Amino acid sequence: MKEITVIIRRHKLPETKQVLEELDYPSLTIQSVDGRGRQRGAMCAEMDSEMPDSFCTAVKLKPTPSSYALEHTLPKKALYVPKRLLTIVVPDDAVSKIVKALIKVNQTGKAGDGKIFISPVEGAVRIRTGEKNGEAIA
Repeated sequence: MKEITVIIRRHKLPETKQVLEELDYPSLTIQSVDGRGRQRGAMCAEMDSEMPDSFCTAVKLKPTPSSYALEHTLPKKALYVPKRLLTIVVPDDAVSKIVKALIKVNQTGKAGDGKIFISPVEGAVRIRTGEKNGEAIA
């Protein structure tokens, strides 16, 4: 078994849930998180089109018709961008197709598309029934 942890743009959540449902892996955990990458949150609005104006003005960004543009220089203090963190535990043989689907639905080609982490899972137990490992995640 593997745990797939995915950090994505907030507005990509509905599409991501839909593709996992279509692959017959609808069980997942979703968390609202804040984070940053190499840009230190400076390009926050381009990373997340749903970023509120008040957040972007805090980093001296101004709205433009299609996105937001930097007014002057990057902020000295890093900001954290709201994202969604999804966690799903799947059988080893499903990892490749799930990762490919996650990339396809979340890739825009711009900074802030997110990350996928894959970790081994030693075991799983369904509390209600006591089922273990593969049966617990089925």
